[in-house]
Amino acid sequence: MKNRKGIYYWKCDRLTAFQSPSNQLDSKNAPDFLSSVELLLKGVFGTRSFEVLTANGQGNHITYYVKEDEQTYFLRIEDGAECDNYMNVEARVLENVRLSGVAAPRVYAVDTSRRKFPFSYQLLEFIDYPDLNILYKKDKFDINKLAGKIGSSIATWQKIPVKKFGFFDPSKLYEDKCLEGLDETYHEYFLTNWNNHLHFLVESGFLKKDQCLAIRKLVQEHEWCLKLDHGVLVHKDLALWNILGTKTSIKSFIDWDDTISGDPTDDISLLACFHSGDFIKEVMEGYQKVTELPANFECRFWLHLLRNMIVKAVIRVRGGYFNLNHDFFLIGTGETGLSLKNATQDRIQKACSGLKDQIKISEL
Repeated sequence: MKNRKGIYYWKCDRLTAFQSPSNQLDSKNAPDFLSSVELLLKGVFGTRSFEVLTANGQGNHITYYVKEDEQTYFLRIEDGAECDNYMNVEARVLENVRLSGVAAPRVYAVDTSRRKFPFSYQLLEFIDYPDLNILYKKDKFDINKLAGKIGSSIATWQKIPVKKFGFFDPSKLYEDKCLEGLDETYHEYFLTNWNNHLHFLVESGFLKKDQCLAIRKLVQEHEWCLKLDHGVLVHKDLALWNILGTKTSIKSFIDWDDTISGDPTDDISLLACFHSGDFIKEVMEGYQKVTELPANFECRFWLHLLRNMIVKAVIRVRGGYFNLNHDFFLIGTGETGLSLKNATQDRIQKACSGLKDQIKISEL
């Protein structure tokens, strides 16, 4: 795959989005696969000895911990049928994010050519802290105390220069060393696969036809919000499980695999997919310590919350998330998949109310 043109969200729209890596969950333990992993690591470490341990990540990559002497690394492997090469883009974004002063892992090696091995890979710095979602599920501490720092970090990485909109073009990274989106307008990117997503949710029974029509109408009425003259760097998968740290500090923002050039409100709206209005208020206050909120913030916020929740609904229905239990990272301790389904439907309705009735963000 040369680029991600025609994709709104990689984890939702790619060809093998709802298949396990290599179509087999045990592929990471297959002898031939492990031989390739060891061969690539020998190319990195030379004669130095190392140990490879399965990391059991719940994302769309095969992951390992690599221990070499006193150092531990994190290895991510992408072997989907699309032959995606976005790991190069992500590596550049991680470097730029670190240079901006926001904590993110170093990338020690990256290769998406698939010439030597039947997969793309990144060898990253291992950040020896749990993700905030694990901490929160284990011991429900006051997560709002970290919200301001998250907000200021968002505002900081939005200052990183990007061009155009949507997913970044890997060829521009090679040729011009710049982060340039594949779409000429933000409107074009925002509505990518919009009809497909809504159609699926109606066909699956998650949305009723009248709900779908109302959502379409709301978005059409607010398309003026999508007329951006420039984009900003957007993480696009911002959530507690992609933030490493402690109860009082943030150590790293990880998993920039879906990063795009987009709207300044998008990452804040992504946090609103999971958190209360009080949390979002703290995020906004932290953001404003670095820069002003964009014009028409609330309208753009609700519009992006709606778009993100529609995508998350597609992922959750297609992935069978509503049939899982609290062992799954999206489901709270003591809750069920039904709780997640109700929360998903409720948040879609809240986003619609935000656009239609102009309710306050504090009402989330």
